Amino acid sequence: MDPVIVVGAGPVGLALALALARQEVPTVVLDETPGREAPRAARTVVLREDTAALMERLAGVPLGRTGLRWTGWRSMRRKQVTNEVDFGDPEAPGSAGPAPLHIAQHVLTGALRAAVARSPLVELAPDSRLDAMEQEPTGVTAHTRGPDGTWWRGSHLVGCDGPRSTVRKLQDIRFPGRTAVERHAVAALRAELPRPEEAFLHRTPPWRTTGPFAGEITARPLPDGVWRLDWLLPPGKDLVTPELLLDRVRETLTGWTGEPAPAYELLDTGVHTVHHRVARRWRAGRVFLAGDAAHLLGAFGTQGLDEGLRDADNLAWKLASVWHHGPNEALLDSYQTERRAVVAARLRAADQVLPVLRGGGGLRSYVPGAARGHDALLMDGHLGRGTLGAPGSYADSPLAPDPSDAEAPVDTPAGAQVADVVVTAEDGAFVPLRDRLGRGALLVVLVAPGTVVWERRHWVSAGIMPRLAAAVAALPHPAELLVAEGYPGAAPHTVLLVRPDGHLVTTMSGVRPADLYTAAETALGGAARSEAHAEAGTR
Repeated sequence: MDPVIVVGAGPVGLALALALARQEVPTVVLDETPGREAPRAARTVVLREDTAALMERLAGVPLGRTGLRWTGWRSMRRKQVTNEVDFGDPEAPGSAGPAPLHIAQHVLTGALRAAVARSPLVELAPDSRLDAMEQEPTGVTAHTRGPDGTWWRGSHLVGCDGPRSTVRKLQDIRFPGRTAVERHAVAALRAELPRPEEAFLHRTPPWRTTGPFAGEITARPLPDGVWRLDWLLPPGKDLVTPELLLDRVRETLTGWTGEPAPAYELLDTGVHTVHHRVARRWRAGRVFLAGDAAHLLGAFGTQGLDEGLRDADNLAWKLASVWHHGPNEALLDSYQTERRAVVAARLRAADQVLPVLRGGGGLRSYVPGAARGHDALLMDGHLGRGTLGAPGSYADSPLAPDPSDAEAPVDTPAGAQVADVVVTAEDGAFVPLRDRLGRGALLVVLVAPGTVVWERRHWVSAGIMPRLAAAVAALPHPAELLVAEGYPGAAPHTVLLVRPDGHLVTTMSGVRPADLYTAAETALGGAARSEAHAEAGTR
């Protein structure tokens, strides 16, 4: 079968290719660049817990050495701290959980490119700019410009080619939304600041002066004493000159350190403009959109790349299933249904708080506690929490099974990402649950307290294990049986069914082969396919 064609070699395109390779699907990545990304210190990304784990799985290296996990977060207004978060030990009581990972984008891309170079299933084609494509019932043909114009043949094609996506334009897909929701002046610099590994947001600082800068500054640390500073700009197109930006750098550093002439090394500058857009369609036959080609977001500290990587994770296992097991239109359609709904909800939430956070005053600014609430909303966006930033759930997906009396209570809602507990794999190894994701198989997790203290050979043939193993072997899709000592909110002998991208399908008490089979079939689009066939038969 032909490989999947991925257009675009940014983080989303490379992540998709590696995710498909992890599931034994070959890809060709069409890269319009010479094959490298120019270093830009001021172009950085913040990855949340799930996307950071995904990148480390795909890159095959820990990213904490080249990026920085913050020790904490502060929100300040004038001279007062309004909100504070201490990440500390993620396992400690009262901890805010795993810290976000802040990393330069060219470093992240470089790690993914190195992984691509090691993969025999990914072909990277530099200097290959897409200019034409054709779809047929059995595949897609794409033509690229370059030193030697080339035709490429693929089973499917995914446009990960950014905001000005050629794929989207060739498919005549509209891209409506808002332009210039936010603008920021950005500087990357090396300096000694208080609390060197703690990020913070400073609103209406006491030293603020006039000029094309609003009263909001975000400071995010990177390794080696480097900081990315973002100054919110007021609406409009006021020019930010180098001289004006340097004045603001010196003024800000003086305000934070108290030194009249603070030492710093300026590494990079820029202006970052945030747009909010979402494509009308994310699928056109065998062609798909992902990442910035499908959506743009990023106001209030949220990260568009987070959602782009979740696009790749969602689409990869579905394309892999079709590539290996044959056509499944319901499964492929669910990509747009699930991911577009999550992104649209994120954009609606941003639109709702936009007048509150960026309205410029009004009666709201005089309500007691309003400022602290505004700071909390912004903190949620920056830290990937709440309606502005939390990872989306697929509870209303067509792949979600109907509620059942067999469901067992756990702390993870159906459709949400599962907790990363330690599990015992089939080979007896103790591994994080997330390490087993993205291999194309469904995961069946049995909660069995006490199994960790015994060798696997002692309990694998005891109790309910043989019946559960037989039920897993009979599922309509490859599945891996894992055992966990515990899971948040789960009683002993609770069984969790997990999708290859880590989202919970359902839970049940004990071994229920028929219920497990039905839930697995639905998660693979089986129920939707059956309904479609039934509707076709009545026409």
